[in-house]
This record gives sequence, C-alpha cells and structure tokens, in this order.
Amino acid sequence: MRIILASASPRRRELLEMLNVRRLEIIPARAQEQLHPELSPAELVRELARAKAAEVAENNPDAVVIGADTVVSVDGAVLGKPLNEKDATRMLTMLSGRAHEVFTGVTVIKNGAAQSFVERTLVHFREISEEETRAYVATGEPLDKAGAYGIQGLASLFIDGIEGDFFNVMGLPLCRLGLILKTLGVNLL
Repeated sequence: MRIILASASPRRRELLEMLNVRRLEIIPARAQEQLHPELSPAELVRELARAKAAEVAENNPDAVVIGADTVVSVDGAVLGKPLNEKDATRMLTMLSGRAHEVFTGVTVIKNGAAQSFVERTLVHFREISEEETRAYVATGEPLDKAGAYGIQGLASLFIDGIEGDFFNVMGLPLCRLGLILKTLGVNLL
C-alpha cells in the first residue's frame, strides 16, 4: 500500500521512517499555507492539514495520504515559521520563561474518506538570555520551524518540561496517527 506524506517537513519524514513505514512517498502540497486570524490554533491546523491531504489525495486516489500542520500558540497568538532572524528572536523572546501550546492537525485520507484530529502539547521553556537567543538564532536551526525552535535539536537546552506527546512538538503525533492508520488497515507493527 502506498503511503504519501503531503509535507516537505524533514522531521515528519524522519518520524515516519523511524516507524519503518514501507513505500513512503513524499509529495508536498503546493498550496500556500495561510494563517487565518479568525480561526483558533486548533481549527487552523485542522484546516491546513485537511487542505494539504485533500490536494495530494486528489491526484493519488490509490494511496493513503497524510497531511499535517503544526503551530505554536502563546496567549492565543499563533506562531508559525519565522520570516527571518529578527522574527525568530521575537518569537523566542515571547516563549522565554513560560509555557506555550503546540498544536498539530493531521488528516489521513484513504479511498476518498478522511479522518482528522488535532493534538495539543504544553511546552515549558526556562528563561533564555539574550545571548543564548542570539547564539541559537545564529545557528539557523529556528528558521524553518513553527515557533522558531526544534525540540529535538539545540532548543532542547531551553525546555524544562512538556505535557503531552513529544512527537507532536516535532510535527507529527505518532501515537494517534498510528491508531488512525490501524483503523484504516495500515499496521505499523
């Protein structure tokens, strides 16, 4: 059975490869991700994941298509990927010394039927000094990640706790995804 990840995210690809997903194909959706301020973070990621999966599934009706989108939310503000180093610095300053939410929406389409869910994880950051922020941003790591950090990379030095699915913060909540795939007849074990 063909499984398509409708995302260019190297982290999502790594996670699926870690699960030994056979015949994994990467076909990123082409539509531009747009932040809709009228939507809650959970509604936003659900809609973006659905749109990505639907776009790719339209041309691949014989495959299982997985679409996903992740955002960071602090005080109701949605933090997507930073525009540049200045924007990354702004985001990290907002996250310093406090908790924030990470939402990932996932849609799986098989034979035209879609199943969607949203996973939420609470992440606690310790205080980050201006010097640490500058040094981290200079590595380039935060520039392609929602909220301007990667939990699996150097930013792990800033995180003093999480409540929820660790892999959700990386961009793909594996436990719930595995359950959805199992209901569709795709067993990962």
